[in-house]
Amino acid sequence: VKPFQIMMGKIIGIGLVGLTQFIFWIILTGVLITIMTAVVGVNLSPDTVAEMSSTDLTKATGGKANEMISAIFNLPWLALISSFLVYFLGGYFLYSALYAAIGAAVDSETDTQQFMVPVMLPLMLGLYVTQLSVFTNPEGSAMFWLSMIPFTSPIAMLVRIAMGNAEVWEVLLSISLLILTFIGTTWIGSRIYKVGILMYGKKVTYKEMFKWIRYKS
Repeated sequence: VKPFQIMMGKIIGIGLVGLTQFIFWIILTGVLITIMTAVVGVNLSPDTVAEMSSTDLTKATGGKANEMISAIFNLPWLALISSFLVYFLGGYFLYSALYAAIGAAVDSETDTQQFMVPVMLPLMLGLYVTQLSVFTNPEGSAMFWLSMIPFTSPIAMLVRIAMGNAEVWEVLLSISLLILTFIGTTWIGSRIYKVGILMYGKKVTYKEMFKWIRYKS
């Protein structure tokens, strides 16, 4: 079995476990809404709520409805859920390949610190800039590029889809870049994995890891 196949098998297997958890949560949420509809007598499905006026919504929820509740129910839930599943898997696969390469290259958890920060930095930066852009300029160039860069697109593009300012071609391009980057990082990770899994007692540096990537089979 080739290192690329081993890496891909580990990543996909664990990723599907996480996806199964999210699917169960979605199913349980639907069951809870159905039970509330039957017990309380209020139809809380997104289609029904979207057709209600603000006055009807206020009466149906005992006078506690507001614009925020209306906005939540009017979100494109079908597009959000389907996009979430795609970006969850893509983002998970991408970062799992990087973390698997780091785990194979080091002997102890303390040695991983020097490699963890560069991997976590794009994700943290994307989360911070996305939160800032939502309140300042949600349709600006910062949100566009964050939604295209594979290391930040799983966060930024979902926000754009929820706000309704993401074109179909932008979503497709973002997903394509995410998949291609995942395949590339998995290949790089497998090269590091092939050498690093057999290395013991030697402190790994970035220079050493680049040498492993260039090693010929």
